[in-house]
Amino acid sequence: MATLSLSIDGMTCVHCTERVQVALRRQPGVSKARVNLMEKLAMIDYDPEQIGTKDLLGAIREEGFKPGPAKLRMAVKGLHCASCVTQVESALTRTPGVVSAALNIATSEVDIEYQPGQTNLDDLSQAVADSGYELAPPVEASEDSVDRHASEQEREYRGLMRKFWFAAFVSIPVMFFSYPDFIPGLREWMPMGSDNRRIVWGLLGLATLPVLVWSGSQFYTGMWAALKHRTANMHTLIASGITAAFVYSAVAVLFPQWFPTQALAEAFWDVSTVVVALVVLGMALEVKAKGKTSEAIKKLIGLQAKTARVVRHGKELDIPVEEVIVGDKVVVRPGEKVPVDGVVVKGSSSLDESMITGESIPVEKGAGDEVIGATLNKTGSFTFETTRVGKDTALANIIRMVQDAQGSKAPIQRVVDQVAAYFVPTVMILGLLAFIVWYNVGPEPRIVFSIIVLVTTLIIACPCALGLATPTSLTVGIGKGAENGILIRSGDALQTAKRLNAIVLDKTGTITKGEPELTDVISLGDFSEDELLALTATLEKGSEHPLGEAIVNGAESRHLALTTAVDFAAIPGHGVYGRVGVHELLLGNAKLLRDRDIDSADLTADWERLAADGKTPMYIAVDGKAAGLIAVADTVKGDSVDAIKALQSMGLEVVMITGDNERTANAIARRVGIERVLADVLPQEKAHQIKRLQLEGKVVAMVGDGINDAPALAQADVGMAIGTGTDVAIEASDITLIKGSLTGVVTAMQISHATMRNVYQNLFGAFIYNALGIPVAMGVLYPFTGLLLSPLIAAAAMAFSSVTVVTNANRLRYFKPKGGAA
Repeated sequence: MATLSLSIDGMTCVHCTERVQVALRRQPGVSKARVNLMEKLAMIDYDPEQIGTKDLLGAIREEGFKPGPAKLRMAVKGLHCASCVTQVESALTRTPGVVSAALNIATSEVDIEYQPGQTNLDDLSQAVADSGYELAPPVEASEDSVDRHASEQEREYRGLMRKFWFAAFVSIPVMFFSYPDFIPGLREWMPMGSDNRRIVWGLLGLATLPVLVWSGSQFYTGMWAALKHRTANMHTLIASGITAAFVYSAVAVLFPQWFPTQALAEAFWDVSTVVVALVVLGMALEVKAKGKTSEAIKKLIGLQAKTARVVRHGKELDIPVEEVIVGDKVVVRPGEKVPVDGVVVKGSSSLDESMITGESIPVEKGAGDEVIGATLNKTGSFTFETTRVGKDTALANIIRMVQDAQGSKAPIQRVVDQVAAYFVPTVMILGLLAFIVWYNVGPEPRIVFSIIVLVTTLIIACPCALGLATPTSLTVGIGKGAENGILIRSGDALQTAKRLNAIVLDKTGTITKGEPELTDVISLGDFSEDELLALTATLEKGSEHPLGEAIVNGAESRHLALTTAVDFAAIPGHGVYGRVGVHELLLGNAKLLRDRDIDSADLTADWERLAADGKTPMYIAVDGKAAGLIAVADTVKGDSVDAIKALQSMGLEVVMITGDNERTANAIARRVGIERVLADVLPQEKAHQIKRLQLEGKVVAMVGDGINDAPALAQADVGMAIGTGTDVAIEASDITLIKGSLTGVVTAMQISHATMRNVYQNLFGAFIYNALGIPVAMGVLYPFTGLLLSPLIAAAAMAFSSVTVVTNANRLRYFKPKGGAA
């Protein structure tokens, strides 16, 4: 089964998406088709053996739409090191119709963008095969497939460890007899040129051969696959080094008379066996460590419920979650997981949504509220109607976005890939140059010295460390973001977030809650605050105005008893009038009271103070006399102040943007500690304001709700959309914050800084290792210190350089948000 991502031109409404979806789903071999109107993108799951891309394009064209470039993700088998990345990408981009190709060596998956009318899956597979590798369907995001992938990794690890133990077992006697000076009496028993020495070395050579043939088989097969396509890789270096040592040793043992002195007829069986053992051990440990980098995906997949209790024909049935369809009624009891997404139709409960949003406080749910699949029901029982199932659920979207992000590349990785492309040929040239130089000017025996330098140079070089430095850190960092309710769309966004120096926050719904709340009740004395609030709330009880709803909600939160108002009337532009019991009430602005000759001078100072704080104060008159003020406001979220302080402590200039008037905007800004405010900005002007900040030389992030802020999110260097758990497919943003809180922004910044710091550490270590190790292996220190690096030490260093990089990347798994994000 393959997944095709295809852009479609000409879609203008929801009806268009329905037509395309129906047309695609009718095609044989198509198991799933989803169309996103905002992105104008179709995601098609299909069987390539039953239907081709040509037929899929035809189905879309028959509906009157024009298909654009397609995106395909496939697994690549046979990868060995960073140089493989460039070979595969070059083979694909040379294929007619391919727009771009990006291969991630950490996940062994390649993202291909191509024109379906000009090429197809067979052409792409052939291009990859011609470069010496194999294109295969990617690992599906299911528990079974992940377990299968894990078992394959475990099998690979065990196979490598068996090869290591065999090579290590053979290396013990080889090492024992290769250094007779360290064993009392052994030098006398097998002196230079003696028959005993030749017999022992001959036997050691026979023992070494199976080590190369079996334990080192992957080096030769990898080298041969590269040579067939006129390229070189890590296996070329290792195979060349151990073969050079073995051939020289074999000639020295079989034909000692070819050498002018006995000292030159030296055998290096230990180099072949020990190098193979150490490098294979490093490969095994690398496989083990790389398996841990994908733990975030495993955790997300593990959240999925296995079964659902649906109501069909009046009976409750436990069925596999895969069989749930949209419109089913599902019953959830205390302690059970919500199987799919839906809307509560009966009952109420509190749900633990921490596994999706990162918010640890349970959320109360009742009739009409949305529930998210994989969340945990804590207390009551409820029934909900399913709205999203299968690959359309919030959790499935999260998993897909995380996989896409982990398969992406950071800009710095593209530079590393270019370096890695020339790395192996350069090392081979340097090794040969070192051999020639030392053969001409080196100490006696020159040939032995030169062979050691050549073998050591080839073995110590490690392109794998370079290739793994960035993608392993990104894989772990993006996964850690998902664990904290932050969906990072690409490595590019992660790297750019590290360079931010300004962040623009939309006021409504980002800094504030986005809905008015009762904030103040001021009474002149004839009525208590609760009495005045109860009268006003009763008056507004039938109102649908947001300010009226805020007053009613405020009264209910104080458990005040509300009666019924009569003669209710709205006075446009002024307020409302009505009778509550024996009292006649007016609620509105100052003009409403002036028109009725009601003196409100005693309330003017309080009105101005409340207005200066960004609140909306309203006069209350009871029985023709001013009675007090009631104020409502879009209140600041509880954690906004701490989050803004944390962002400022990171060196970011925090800017607030809003369509509110300047006085209200400045009042909110003062409350949260923001100095720069962009007020009276219409939604369509927000992108222009972002561009103005960029023209000031700033690298800008925009944080908004992902809907009316879409142009600004797209204009910003990094767009961060605040979601609510179900709208995780906000496509205009680079980073989606599932939890509607600014602490998510702080956590996203901390993850970006931690991940890129980890990347730089890995790259620094990989470059320094090769920059220092290769010259030392070439013998540059020998003229000054008399020290020459042993091939055995070089093999150990090479084997563990990659392990060190992957292990350092795995440190990110223990990342914990700090400060305002805690």
